Amino acid sequence: MTASRTKERILVVDDSDTTLEVLQRNLVSADYRVFTARGVPEAIEILKGIQIDLVVTDLKMPKVSGLDLVRHVRENFKDTEVMMITGYPSIEGAVTAVKNGAEEFIAKPFTEKELLSAVRRALDTLKLRRSGHGALDRVTSIHKDFIADSNIMHKVFTAIGKASGTSATVLIGGESGTGKELAARAIHYGGSRSSAPFVPVNCGGIPEALLESELFGHVKGAFTGAVDSRAGFFHAADGGTIFLDEVSDMSPAMQVKLLRVLQEKEICMVGSRRTRKVDVRILAATNKDLQGLVKKELFREDLFYRLNVITIFIPPLRERGDDVLLLARHFVAKFSTGSDKPSLSFSDKALRCLRDYDWPGNVRELENVVQRLVVMADGDLIDVPDLPSLMRFSALRRTGFDRTLAEVEAEYISNVLASVEGNKTRAAEILGVNRKTLRHKLKKMQAPSS
Repeated sequence: MTASRTKERILVVDDSDTTLEVLQRNLVSADYRVFTARGVPEAIEILKGIQIDLVVTDLKMPKVSGLDLVRHVRENFKDTEVMMITGYPSIEGAVTAVKNGAEEFIAKPFTEKELLSAVRRALDTLKLRRSGHGALDRVTSIHKDFIADSNIMHKVFTAIGKASGTSATVLIGGESGTGKELAARAIHYGGSRSSAPFVPVNCGGIPEALLESELFGHVKGAFTGAVDSRAGFFHAADGGTIFLDEVSDMSPAMQVKLLRVLQEKEICMVGSRRTRKVDVRILAATNKDLQGLVKKELFREDLFYRLNVITIFIPPLRERGDDVLLLARHFVAKFSTGSDKPSLSFSDKALRCLRDYDWPGNVRELENVVQRLVVMADGDLIDVPDLPSLMRFSALRRTGFDRTLAEVEAEYISNVLASVEGNKTRAAEILGVNRKTLRHKLKKMQAPSS
């Protein structure tokens, strides 16, 4: 018996002893905990005393019907799902049941497989709702925006905890937008240097000609425009941690200088011949395959091994399951704070769209989408029509194995561009290509097919 199934409690309501017996036997054999009631009044009493996950009710019953029970559950038990069974199948009955809040509707006679499939779908919907609206204090968080409940992220958090207890260099990998800087901050603030500075540096965002000066500082007169001496990021991080984001963008010359810092624990300001000892822990991150770059001789092998003492990989959001729903609710609360808007929530269908979307821009994209939804929302419920069109229609695209490689590539490039609102520089970073290559691919995508 699996642990997850034993926690799922089902209340079966039917005025027929035979039907109750069959339903109970089938559900118990599937490892559910089953309660039975021979009418709506008895079912209501059970619901008062026991937390039920799913109510499976007959439609036609004496005195009080199954529809009345559906309405009662929807009005009083928001954390309980409802499924209806009837021996009088009709389109009208199904529509009425769904309108009143029944998640599933199946007609007698049904097979055991049909029953269990409907039950599983209803419980999956409940899980979806709980993930999207449940209490965030039940999940793990090591930073105000770094929360998760997936197994894959719990492993990441464990690795971060272990890295925090050492002074070793850490290399953090993962796609753009996954939270590599949050991981670096968690390592710093969870360790013995937490009271010292944490200095983040985006190596890819600083022009190559200025990077050395920005990292190590310069003395007066070192170059044109150096009207006075200026300390660098390593000076600012002395005693603490420096976070070198996108370290793979460093030129070969800068890689040599960083290697010396790692080996000798000292820096030399631009224009000076004197070195200075620094006590700085180095955390580095990249969205590229450094080992692959080493094989192509685009990144120094000795520097790679110096950086790669401890490796932590942050998985993309699409591999984190229902974490996307927890994060969506977290960002709704974050961006609603201080506003005069009511507390927003997502419809079940909107939650399903969020979970099924591929999120090429990862957590950063999700945060941007939620912020836009909070700003633009008119009511207190975010539904499918409120979502960006890319998410609403992504489920309609072909996902089988009948597409060409060019079609798949074109769709992914379009998704990435949409996720960064057309920013070609950011899109090229996510795709791992330069802007020239991206322009060429876009031009090819726009060319008419022969």
